[in-house]
Amino acid sequence: MIYTLTTNPAVDMNVTSDRPSTQHVNRTRNAVYTPNGKGLNVSFTLKHYGVDSKILGFFGGFSGDYIVCGARKVCEVEPVLIDGITRVNLFIATPDGEYKFPNAGAPVGREKQEEMLGLLRQAQDLDCLVVSGSLPPQIDPSYYDELIDVVHERGADLVLDISHPHLAELVEKRPLLIKPNDEEAAAVFGADVGDESAILVALGKIHARGAQNVLLTLGGNGAYFSDGEHVWRAEAVRVPVLSTACAGDATLAGFLSIWYADRSAIVPALARAMATGANVAMSAGLGDFAKVEEFEREVRITQVA
Repeated sequence: MIYTLTTNPAVDMNVTSDRPSTQHVNRTRNAVYTPNGKGLNVSFTLKHYGVDSKILGFFGGFSGDYIVCGARKVCEVEPVLIDGITRVNLFIATPDGEYKFPNAGAPVGREKQEEMLGLLRQAQDLDCLVVSGSLPPQIDPSYYDELIDVVHERGADLVLDISHPHLAELVEKRPLLIKPNDEEAAAVFGADVGDESAILVALGKIHARGAQNVLLTLGGNGAYFSDGEHVWRAEAVRVPVLSTACAGDATLAGFLSIWYADRSAIVPALARAMATGANVAMSAGLGDFAKVEEFEREVRITQVA
């Protein structure tokens, strides 16, 4: 069983507005509220593709209740309940582009951190843990090390989709897969991703530090996947973008929905990943995945190394 852990979940509020101004009241429309957080998005997308998973996370207050209740309509949820209120993030689509206003999140004390570690130790069906997103206040980056140690004790796989600088050290623990985007690759690993030759060098260096597999996403410029021996490039599907808030999470889940069960199925996994991410970028939240099959036929994938 795949478990997903969102350490800092959120209710995402996606709205549309005319060009914003400080000189008048900015009216919004088309409000969409979704129970979100990066790991939750992975679980929701996996479920769409027929892959069961269990959701772990820290939840508190009315917004935490909203997320847990909504998520339980789709997947099994094992929440750790905290004091405070789970954050609400705001995404505003305007004629000038998308404005993103994420909040820091509610603090998570040490007792609750230990409770989460205990859930993982007791999870008898744990095959893989996907850890996604940012850390809330009061959780030290060393908590990632504790999570990894528990996963390794259980003999399970680990997938990391985090942007914290500590990822540069965490890869030494040999996670099965990491999914940095271009900004994270540059900030965390000092990688140059300006052109393909630089990307190939960067992927080699990340593997040398310990990562077994790397899915490097480049937004509108596609993605690269490397298994340490070969590298594939997947071109992006060109779509009108409404919101990118969930696209990266859906891309990862689309890839895992095929690749985790069959590590040789790299090409179809990349095609699904790119098609899923593109379809989600057209939507507020995850959307309905209605165009994924159509987009899969458009994705061009080339082995480049």
